[in-house]
Amino acid sequence: MIPAPEKDRERRFSPTAYAAKLQAEGSVPAVPGAAGAPGDGEVDLRALMEEARQMLAAPRGWSEEERRSYAEKLNRAVIGFPQERSEMLAILSDWVIKKRVQHFSYGQAQYGSLAEALFAEVIGMNVLELVLRNREGLEEVQVVGTRIFEVREGKAVASPYRFDEVAQVERIQQNLVLFNNDRINPRKRWAEVLLLDGSRVTMTGFGFTAVPTLTIRFYTVRRFELETLCRPEYRTIDENVRELLLAIVRSRFNMVVIGPTNTGKTHFIKALIAAMPDEERIVTIEGRYELRLARDFPGKNVIEYEAEEDDPLHGPRQAFKLALRQSPQRICHAEIRDEDANIYVRACTRGHEGSITSVHASALEDVPETITDMCMLDGRGMNPVRLTKRIAELVTQIGFEMRLVGNERKLVRIGEFAWEGGDVVVRELVRYDEEKGEWTMPLGFSEKAWERIRRADSRAYEKLRRKGGLAQ
Repeated sequence: MIPAPEKDRERRFSPTAYAAKLQAEGSVPAVPGAAGAPGDGEVDLRALMEEARQMLAAPRGWSEEERRSYAEKLNRAVIGFPQERSEMLAILSDWVIKKRVQHFSYGQAQYGSLAEALFAEVIGMNVLELVLRNREGLEEVQVVGTRIFEVREGKAVASPYRFDEVAQVERIQQNLVLFNNDRINPRKRWAEVLLLDGSRVTMTGFGFTAVPTLTIRFYTVRRFELETLCRPEYRTIDENVRELLLAIVRSRFNMVVIGPTNTGKTHFIKALIAAMPDEERIVTIEGRYELRLARDFPGKNVIEYEAEEDDPLHGPRQAFKLALRQSPQRICHAEIRDEDANIYVRACTRGHEGSITSVHASALEDVPETITDMCMLDGRGMNPVRLTKRIAELVTQIGFEMRLVGNERKLVRIGEFAWEGGDVVVRELVRYDEEKGEWTMPLGFSEKAWERIRRADSRAYEKLRRKGGLAQ
């Protein structure tokens, strides 16, 4: 005989148990208009997804900081960060329960719940989910129309996965822009999302590019130092090159870095900055925050500018103007472009020694003339030969060339710029020998450069002088 309290529990109505029973019997009412429901169900399921999308896009938090933190989590969830994806799935599950539709049929057998089905459409990345499962070494995901490329160790290879149609790419784009109060439409056919950790998403739409594109560039390294670049897993430089680089930084030569995309220029610049004294005032000027020095080097005296090229009030010119009034000892300009070349040249020739920048050039020998060409676009009546001489001697004193060798990022060349016989020459300091897999060090410094190193770092000077290949 069953005790009375247990009989009462048996008779007590449970909505969850009842819904489960109905679902097992196949008589659960479908979400009105959902897939699998009579009539045009597909349209209303999409309406439910759109409602979920708007719910997630709504700002959350009492303060601006809380709302910004939520937006950051949402962006990270969309581009595949597991912790944030779990949090967003929990929010969606709670929303589904509050709407009392968690037990309704949704006609998607591959998902365990309605919340998961909504998540796949609203947050999920379609076939990119399969690509993102293997995040080990993944630096970039490149989508061009329906094709997908994966970048690992600086090399792009075709992914075994691809989208069925470009509409799937456009849906992911619309999710990202919605969650960032941005847009992609016929009037604005591009958008960018930059996360606090440095990861970046760049999107273009029909009419701006031939097909929709989506590029996800993950920030994979928190902090690089010269010691890190010597490790066997990187071998960007060796110990002898590291010692030379330290001497160059301490001697406050103005430096320039060149190299193709994905050859490690940004990491190399950060490693050089890591070697600079923390108390020295450094000003960085970038089109988009990438270096993130204040975050990665909290002890350094750093001011970081993000200069918008299309905004005269906050563009590179205004950033340089303000930066020069903030007592910088070194200026780090992420990349010299046409409109700010003259300003950077003036900064380097007016006492800001030890500054560093990058420029697009095919070889070190081309760097001074490349910068001269950009300066001449200013429209001023300058003598190009005299300007090139000035740049070679004062702005680009030491040049570094980065390149991919096999699957490894290498510093393949270091040179000292000089002006001899009315032309730019590069005195060889270091060269990477690909056949031997090692760095040779002619150390062909000019006497003026040797004297500069001696004054700044006498111990390094003596050590370098004792090395082989002391070209004068």
